[in-house]
Amino acid sequence: MLLRASHTFGSCSFAFLCSFKERGARFALHMLDAEAKKVGVIAASAGELCAARAAKPARPSKCSPLDQRLRIYAGNHAQAMAYHAKLLGIPCTVYMPTIAPLTKIQACRAYGANVVVQGDHIGEARDIATQVGKEQGLTYINGYDHPHIIAGAGTMGLEILEQVPDVAAVIVPVGGAGLIAGTAVAIKSLRPDVRIIGVEPENIPSLREAMAAGKPVQTQLRGATLADGLLVPKVGLNAFHLACKYVDEVVTVREKHIALAMLRLIETEKCIVEGGGATGLAAALQGVLPADLRGKKVVFPLCGGNVDTPVLGRVIDRGLAADSRLIRMVATVDDRPGGIARLTAALADSGASVKDLFHERAWLDSDFSSVHVIVVAETRGEEHTGEIFAELHKRNIKVRRVSKVHRPMHMLEEARGGAPTGDAVEPQDL
Repeated sequence: MLLRASHTFGSCSFAFLCSFKERGARFALHMLDAEAKKVGVIAASAGELCAARAAKPARPSKCSPLDQRLRIYAGNHAQAMAYHAKLLGIPCTVYMPTIAPLTKIQACRAYGANVVVQGDHIGEARDIATQVGKEQGLTYINGYDHPHIIAGAGTMGLEILEQVPDVAAVIVPVGGAGLIAGTAVAIKSLRPDVRIIGVEPENIPSLREAMAAGKPVQTQLRGATLADGLLVPKVGLNAFHLACKYVDEVVTVREKHIALAMLRLIETEKCIVEGGGATGLAAALQGVLPADLRGKKVVFPLCGGNVDTPVLGRVIDRGLAADSRLIRMVATVDDRPGGIARLTAALADSGASVKDLFHERAWLDSDFSSVHVIVVAETRGEEHTGEIFAELHKRNIKVRRVSKVHRPMHMLEEARGGAPTGDAVEPQDL
């Protein structure tokens, strides 16, 4: 189900820092009294996942390799604070953990902030920032739960009503819940009939679990997510209470649909949107939004565009795979001259473009006169994929489409620590 959508001003094309975080940062800084502006502000940013690990009773430790992979383009709050503090002439100190991306550290310094890199993870950085703020009289501004941050984020709701007066629903990405809380208050106060629906990654449904528990709770990360900007394991207390009152529903989306949504936005809107900002469209593509919204005016705020370039390349590949435009197959061909040539000729004649090909002879234990050829190919979509397989079967080439990692048996044995039992599988949902 793909709903009629109106892309809002929240798109990454309109913000200098490519993030909605500028709204809250600017308003929070503006609301400081003269003395607080003179003394300055302090903040902590650069990845929320490690805070979840630090909150466990176990001894604090450095982030795992998974944590470090997921913090590639977090830190939007730090950059927003640094940039707007400079414009307003307010001293700004930002604490970032040692795992923070160098590009984000350099960006904050370029905006004039005093950047202190300290702490193994964001939890430690935040604790240090809070303590330093108390000692030096600096105002600590939480990135998603400070009242003025929430209010600033709510300006998006006012602009939605101004630009899309006949809106029926707004689909808002959820991390710490500050954006959806502010947006919901603004819209519901003026148009209580408009539905506010939150969207979270399946791997970190912090608001959904908080609503089920009746209070903010620490949410266990269930796996990596492209929506790293939404990696907040525990929603803010202020944001939670507002969300409970004004948000109508919260849904979750799978990773492959986040990738597909990012790809769709690149191809159709010519707009690069980070995973967190694309979750609203992902919900429509996955079909988890209420069916009665079909044909109505629905707004999807595209609220962030900070995507690391290597990550973007992987996202495109995953989006193509989710769209059946990049497929993987295993073909069985004769182990004699011309066997693979017959396969590639059939693929070429059917219009497929071979991206990768792996010839596996040693680990085929059934037919010793044949070999497996693992092929990754580009297609025009699901219908074209069906035509390709029909052509291969027509030429008596045994082939099957797979969503598995086909590995040599000795690699399987090493990975499993025992005798191999078959191919290692990866989740079908990327």
